[in-house]
Amino acid sequence: MLDFTIQGSNDTRSGFGEGLLEAGKNNPKVVGLCADLIGSLKMDAFQKAFPERFFQVGIAEANMMGVAAGLTVGGFIPFTGTFANFSTGRVYDQIRQSIAYSDKNVKICASHAGLTLGEDGATHQILEDIGMMTMLPNMTVINPCDFNQTKAATLAIAEHHGPVYLRFGRPKVPIFSPAGEKFVIGKAWHIHSGNHVSIFATGHLVWKAVEAAKVLESEGITVDLINLHTIKPLDVQAIVDSARKTGAVVTAEEHQINGGMGSLVAQALAMHCPTPIEFVGVNDSFGESGTPDQLMKKYGLESENIIAAVKKVLQRRNS
Repeated sequence: MLDFTIQGSNDTRSGFGEGLLEAGKNNPKVVGLCADLIGSLKMDAFQKAFPERFFQVGIAEANMMGVAAGLTVGGFIPFTGTFANFSTGRVYDQIRQSIAYSDKNVKICASHAGLTLGEDGATHQILEDIGMMTMLPNMTVINPCDFNQTKAATLAIAEHHGPVYLRFGRPKVPIFSPAGEKFVIGKAWHIHSGNHVSIFATGHLVWKAVEAAKVLESEGITVDLINLHTIKPLDVQAIVDSARKTGAVVTAEEHQINGGMGSLVAQALAMHCPTPIEFVGVNDSFGESGTPDQLMKKYGLESENIIAAVKKVLQRRNS
C-alpha cells in the first residue's frame, strides 16, 4: 500500500538553496556564480554567508561558464546558477568545449525547468535540456523529485568530482522523500514494489506517478514505482530488474519524449530486456504561456495521463 507522510510542500529550487549553503559550510572550496537571478535560484543565503566566495556575473551566462571552468583550475568547486534554458541552450558551446571536454569540476545548477515555469512561455520553458546534457561525455545529469531530494543531491554533487547538470524547478510540490537521507548518484529510488507494471518517473512527475499508482492499486493493478533521479549514469540494473518482473513499462517526465529519460529507458530495455513501453511527456512540441497547472494538464503530464498509459501498455502486453 502506497502511504507517505507528506512533510508539507516547497519548491525544489529552495532545496538547492539550502543544500548549497550547507555545502559551502562543509567545504571552503565551494563557490557560487549567478547570472542575475540570485533570488530566483535561492542563492541569497550562500551569498550572505560567503560573500567572498560568491560572484554575480550579470546576464552573461556564457562568460559565467568560462569563469566557472577557470575556477576549477585553482581547485575550487563552482556552482553556477540560472534558469535551465539559459544553463543549457544559451551556453551549450561553452559547456561542451570548456567544461565537459576537459572534465572540469563544474556544477551546472538549473532552475525553472520544464513547463512549470509557467507564464514566461515557450522561450523560457526548456524541454530539451536532459537530452542535450546526457549526450555530453563526462556529464552527470540529475533531476530530483522534491525539496529533500534536491537538497541531498546538491550536497552529493559537491563531493562528486566532474561536471554535473542539476535540474530543478519553480512550483511547490509535496515533500515526501526522507529528510536527511544520503543521495547516491546513479542509484534509483525504488519507491514501491508491484507486479503488474513498472513506472519510471523523474522530477516533478514522480509525485504524479505516486498519485497514479494509488488509483491503480485501488483498481487492483500493482505498480513497481521507481524514481530515476539520476538520468546519467542511468541505473540500468534497476530498470531491467523491474521490467523483467512486470513485463510492462511506463515512463513519465516533464521533458520532450524525444531524447528524454524515457528514450534512455527504452534504449536500456532494447539492449537487455525488450518490453512494451509507453511514454508520458511532451510530444514534440514547444510550450506556451499559462499557469503551471493549466500547462501540465494541456500537455498531458498529469496522473490521469500516467494511468491511461499504464492501461494502454497492459493491453498491449496482454494482447
